[in-house]
Amino acid sequence: MPSLIDIRRRIRSVKNTQQITKAMKMVSAAKLRRAQDRVIAARPYSAMLKQMMADLANGAASDENAAASPLLARREEKRIQLILLTTDKGLAGAFNSNLVKAAAKFLLDKNTAQVEFVTAGRKGRDAFRRRGATITAEHINLLNKIEYKDSAAIARAAIERYTNGEIDAVYLLNNEFKSVMSQTLSVQRLLPIELPEQTEPRDYIFEQPPLEMLERLLPRYIEVSVYRGLLETAAAEHAARMTAMDAAANNAGDVIQTLTLNLNRVRQAAITREIIEVVSGASAGE
Repeated sequence: MPSLIDIRRRIRSVKNTQQITKAMKMVSAAKLRRAQDRVIAARPYSAMLKQMMADLANGAASDENAAASPLLARREEKRIQLILLTTDKGLAGAFNSNLVKAAAKFLLDKNTAQVEFVTAGRKGRDAFRRRGATITAEHINLLNKIEYKDSAAIARAAIERYTNGEIDAVYLLNNEFKSVMSQTLSVQRLLPIELPEQTEPRDYIFEQPPLEMLERLLPRYIEVSVYRGLLETAAAEHAARMTAMDAAANNAGDVIQTLTLNLNRVRQAAITREIIEVVSGASAGE
């Protein structure tokens, strides 16, 4: 049976850990608020961009050169690039492990193709570096300060390789933020671009040829998709870490309660034993 000193030392250690987890929860909650606002602000822009692409595609449908755009060209998927968005830090529950499992499943599903990785985040990079996967580019600390220029650089590199015929398809794998308790894995094909269908016919008067405008808009759509993926991942990370730290703080409280009960039992047993020894000594002296 552990001594009173050992139990008190254990309680003190667990309390220190609980203070850390509570502090991390509060930090993640503050960061989540800002990240959530950025995600909510980016979603309407992405939706409007898709609508514009559908309108321009409808306007350029009569152009014979519309299908010749390099970003719309479909090829057999022999070489695939997967852009994997993970975090740089842990302590977020199963957030990163779910992403790594989804990427591993993607490899199995595309086992007939050669898959290479572009990783954003240490966790994804380290996981597939240990597995010997082909990593053509890696980006660290993007989620700490998300800027459009970083996502644009990733998108432009993928567009250049796809246009040059070095790869046949580009996919984006990340976590989408739904709520504090829910994050959804998302696998999106970025290239070749699949133009959305126009739901409601619109009568536009184009000052420039629709095909020319569409070709300018397609690269921007890829850049915005990567940018939104980073924003979604950052918000989902803070939500997952806040939930994980809250659960850790609650578990630490349960451990402290159990140790306190154990401490009281040991102390009571020690007091009872001392009383018995005093009474026995007094009885022996009579």
